[in-house]
Amino acid sequence: MEDLSRLAGCHRRIPEQRLYRARELRQQQTPAEQILWSCLRGRRLSGAKFRRQHNIGRFIADFYCHEAQLVIELDGAIHQSQVERDAERDAWTQANGLTVLRFANASVLDDLPTVLTAIDSHLLKSFLPRERDLE
Repeated sequence: MEDLSRLAGCHRRIPEQRLYRARELRQQQTPAEQILWSCLRGRRLSGAKFRRQHNIGRFIADFYCHEAQLVIELDGAIHQSQVERDAERDAWTQANGLTVLRFANASVLDDLPTVLTAIDSHLLKSFLPRERDLE
């Protein structure tokens, strides 16, 4: 297993092109990404800190929570090449101790409470915010 602090970009130089691409993706979010980000940002869900369009390893995760070792990916229209790329990404992240939750854009747009419940359930199993540890 690789050192996840390096994979998350903490101690590793990210190629300039990938940094630019992540910035570009943050500026061009899909409607589903905008909605989900509004629910995740600022530790709004279970006190977990999420980053959006975050470089991790060779990939850019839609959303990433380092504390819970959680990657959230939103999928739009899927083509065969994208299925193969997603499988490669999922295998890599799981081999490095991360959990990947995938949701269709339509699920976020049409049934946001169910998506948030699934994410919250994972967060509660894998991580406790500092405030809860102090009680």
